[in-house]
Amino acid sequence: MRLLIIGTLEGHISEAGKIAHKDGAKVSHADDTQTALNALRDGKGADLVMIDVTQDIKSFMESLKQERIHVEVVACGVNNDADTAVAAIKAGAKEYIPLPPDPELIAAVLSAVAEETTDFIFSDPKMKQVIELANQIAPSEASVLITGESGTGKEVMARYIHGQSKREKKKFVSINCAAIPDNLLESELFGHEKGAFTGAVARRIGKFEEADGGTLLLDEISEMDPRLQAKLLRAIQEREIDRVGGDKPVKVDIRLLATSNRNLQESVKKGEFREDLYFRLNVVNIQMPSLKDRPKDIEMLSKHFAKKYAEVNSVPVRPLSEGALQKLAGYNWPGNVRELENTMHRAVLMANGDEISEQAILLTHQSADNETPQTVETNSEDIEASTSSVSAETMIKVGKTVAEVEKDLIIKTLDHCLGNRTHAANILGISIRTLRNKLKQYTEDGMELPGAEA
Repeated sequence: MRLLIIGTLEGHISEAGKIAHKDGAKVSHADDTQTALNALRDGKGADLVMIDVTQDIKSFMESLKQERIHVEVVACGVNNDADTAVAAIKAGAKEYIPLPPDPELIAAVLSAVAEETTDFIFSDPKMKQVIELANQIAPSEASVLITGESGTGKEVMARYIHGQSKREKKKFVSINCAAIPDNLLESELFGHEKGAFTGAVARRIGKFEEADGGTLLLDEISEMDPRLQAKLLRAIQEREIDRVGGDKPVKVDIRLLATSNRNLQESVKKGEFREDLYFRLNVVNIQMPSLKDRPKDIEMLSKHFAKKYAEVNSVPVRPLSEGALQKLAGYNWPGNVRELENTMHRAVLMANGDEISEQAILLTHQSADNETPQTVETNSEDIEASTSSVSAETMIKVGKTVAEVEKDLIIKTLDHCLGNRTHAANILGISIRTLRNKLKQYTEDGMELPGAEA
């Protein structure tokens, strides 16, 4: 967890830094927003920025947006009146923290923003084998390709490998290749020089340089445009990169990890992914098991999430009833651990009485009015069938254009997946990038989209 403090925090900077450092954060300081921006551009990344409310927060947030620097920002100030807090939030800060800093509040903010747990909760032999393999290869410098269905914990595994490696004290930097448009991804990876393109107002260090000495995770690498794959291959082979608009290569020292929820061998056969890049990445492959393949972990994970979200929402920690446990164990979990976590979050909020009952467990194929859940033998064929039924429902509406039918199918599938873009893309059989482009178009047309759950 990297914390950047901007300003004096009304004389409480030392105290706030000590609290954060005690909670495991690496703390750095900038006197003003311009110094902070220069530090972020130079690859001195941060996971959280605490900014003095007297600084120009609005201008700082606009600069972050313009230069595509993604970091959470919270404002701090001794003035605890509502107007000050509202002004800070309107300027773009995520939270407002009153000073002097309260240790518990600082710890809660750091925990909420970081979410960098590398702990696996498991007892199933299938998961134990995966952890043993991870422990065996973590100390090496080998590239690792982590594969598995959406929601199985691929990024958590990447952080775990970094935490067990010789680079554990260095940076762990992650970039989601599916979330960034093709024309911007090159700059995000390799950086750019000032004036290299419209909007390049200053030199910017890319993720490769930011991760120098540590570990770089390329999340959902299967979604990377083939034209950029060639430049990535060179960076991996030569351990040097070229900034966009730069005139000389830059050496980098990284350990590379990548994830994919697609079959990259099939992508290679289809010409969608370079074979030489695949072999460079796939020195070691860790296949994350689906939750249905590690049934002994379902009860343990359910209890863990029930406790976690009871504490987050400040409600009593309730035990799971026997009926609830049976219902959880009988479901096939197409969304894997992520779906289980969402399910338990809902259950904590909906539970009444002294325990979490079966009625509080609302599954993907069960509506809020307690329809009979389709929990028995739910598998890929069931998902395909449900998708087909949605498709049939849409297509029988004669008079609609193909674009309208497509839009209906995408929106209904997204709603079916509780707003989870990756899961919806898998069901629809399209790439996450294609789905994001479609949704962007719908949003620009004024449509309100189903939102992903926390």
